[in-house]
Amino acid sequence: MNDMLKQIYQGIVDGQQDVVAAEVDAALAAGVPARTILDKGMLAAMAEVGRLFEEGECYVPEMMVSARAMKAGLAKLKPSLVQNDTPTAGTVALGTVKGDLHDMGKNLVGMMLEGAGFTVKDLGVDVPTETFVAIADEVQIIGLSALLTTTMGHMKDVLNALDAAGKRPRVKVMVGGAPVTEDFARIISADGYAADASRAVALAKSLIPASS
Repeated sequence: MNDMLKQIYQGIVDGQQDVVAAEVDAALAAGVPARTILDKGMLAAMAEVGRLFEEGECYVPEMMVSARAMKAGLAKLKPSLVQNDTPTAGTVALGTVKGDLHDMGKNLVGMMLEGAGFTVKDLGVDVPTETFVAIADEVQIIGLSALLTTTMGHMKDVLNALDAAGKRPRVKVMVGGAPVTEDFARIISADGYAADASRAVALAKSLIPASS
């Protein structure tokens, strides 16, 4: 790994947005392929951040800072990736269900997914069931978030609406949020449950082959 890729890698692990953005620019100017920067500098760094989180060596605030640094680098890299027609890991729509205005967890999941190479369509908060149904034709995975026990039931509403529209077989649905559990996900027939952003990335990766 050359010095610029090492700086990008370490900058993401340490959450240094300015360093990452500057080093991505420098690497592109030096002729380092965009895909090499993405794979060896950026995705490798976010994989390491995920490992540290899983092992209890970093926590949500540190993970969020790293994800923001990754996003800063990705903004610099995206034009070159698009120009080179670099494929993504898959496309995911994320939204907090109807009646729920919380978005920190959803936003972190989105940043982590982008850091892992996914294209993310952020639908925002208080998302109507109809919006999830409409986006199903454009994505491989829909991620539903809820932070309130009173809004969890809308996750089932989304699944029922996807069924009624005949779209359930072609899209995978994963759920998460503070009150959500694996048992709840199973009861409503979701395709998967993630307790945190790191596990959401692993879950999305596992769902893509089955949904393509």
